[in-house]
Amino acid sequence: MAKKKNRVAEETTPITNVAEAKAWAYARGVTEVECLVPDLAGVARGKIMPASKFFEDTAMALPSSIFMQTISGEYPEENGDFRFDPSDGDLELRPDFSSLCDVPWAPEPTAQVIHDAYYRDGRPVEIAPRQVLRRVLDLYRNKGWEPVVAPELEFYLVKRNTDPDYPLEPPIGRSGRAEAGRRSYSISAVNEFDAIFEDIYAFAEAQALEVDTLIHEEGAAQMEINLRHGDPLVLADQVFLLKRTIREAALAHDIYATFMAKPIAHEPGSAMHVHQSVLSQETGKNIFSDEEGRPTQAFFNFLGGHQRYVPAVTCILAPYVNSYRRLVKGASAPVNVQWGYDNRTTGLRIPPSSPSNRRIENRVPSSDANPYLALAASLACGYLGLVEALSPSEPVNGMAETDEFDLPAGLLEAVNLFEETEELGEIFGRTFVTTYAAVKRAEFATFMRVISPWEREFLLLNV
Repeated sequence: MAKKKNRVAEETTPITNVAEAKAWAYARGVTEVECLVPDLAGVARGKIMPASKFFEDTAMALPSSIFMQTISGEYPEENGDFRFDPSDGDLELRPDFSSLCDVPWAPEPTAQVIHDAYYRDGRPVEIAPRQVLRRVLDLYRNKGWEPVVAPELEFYLVKRNTDPDYPLEPPIGRSGRAEAGRRSYSISAVNEFDAIFEDIYAFAEAQALEVDTLIHEEGAAQMEINLRHGDPLVLADQVFLLKRTIREAALAHDIYATFMAKPIAHEPGSAMHVHQSVLSQETGKNIFSDEEGRPTQAFFNFLGGHQRYVPAVTCILAPYVNSYRRLVKGASAPVNVQWGYDNRTTGLRIPPSSPSNRRIENRVPSSDANPYLALAASLACGYLGLVEALSPSEPVNGMAETDEFDLPAGLLEAVNLFEETEELGEIFGRTFVTTYAAVKRAEFATFMRVISPWEREFLLLNV
């Protein structure tokens, strides 16, 4: 059961230029503008500017290194094809005014706008996540196709935790107690944090984020918010902004919201399932169904592409060491690329639907993934399946169990597979592939410098 019925943000005409943006901001008394650009991790980088200065000159510059930074704030060393330019020249960041919206939790009237990155000669920055997604979408559109996606975002609410050596715990709800067991789809469990969710819905509505439903997931204080289907770039922007929104709403109530894939050892991991379909530009119809409502060859090709290439993009769908703690057998997460009709044990699920809404749900991505890159990676798999006319295996009925993982078991294995897959190099470009791989290897090296409680528990006095 869902806690909320659909709430749709008020329809507005998209803002397309600086004059319209200035009028929009003036009407709201906006004093500051947060200029945002998502980095490789999906973290919001940028600058906060007085509104008067922003509208005098909307061009903004930031160093190119913002797209080469690890999640811990370090930079990878030069290795193989990867080169880090020590001069670190500036990039030009241009606002996409269609993303302009309020920052509803700000104490003063504040706006935010997502920016795109360009080189000084006008070329798009090929490693900027928004541009990576655009590159994949252009491939579809050049074939006369329009992909449609709908993400489902899982996350945990946890008690404030200021010491990383201590495990995370469920927060105290309005009853004065923390959850002690699994309460999937429980309305009363969601009601424990009603004040937070009221703020999330209000903040989302103020930003025109089209939140669909909210449910309680399997884990203690684990929630899921679904977004309405639409254009992949628009939906990636919405996930990017929604993550920020959920964190801010939780912090206002002295609680953390986390999108870690596996934040609590004995609880299920958090996913970002992605529902995908493809429309014909010519007819506007779903190419996954024919006139009689039967699945088409394109539907099966799209599935075949996912089965072939999802293992090779797993380092994007599961981008951190922690992500692979979710991808283990018996943990309510897929470790395979099998498919089935309404089968949640498969990595690729076909939900029940009408022919016009026939879609494929990719259940592999974790909630810690950058939404721009995760959507680009999943759609790239489907695109390759379509153009290479790949055929899937037979659907799985019952439990999808395999003796071995279909997916890489760890981050380095996943990165190596990504780098070695030539077809993906052509899709994403070698510059992105080498940069992304270098950043992930640097993050793994940072992780290896940390001594875990497991090592102290079992090695300290036993070896």
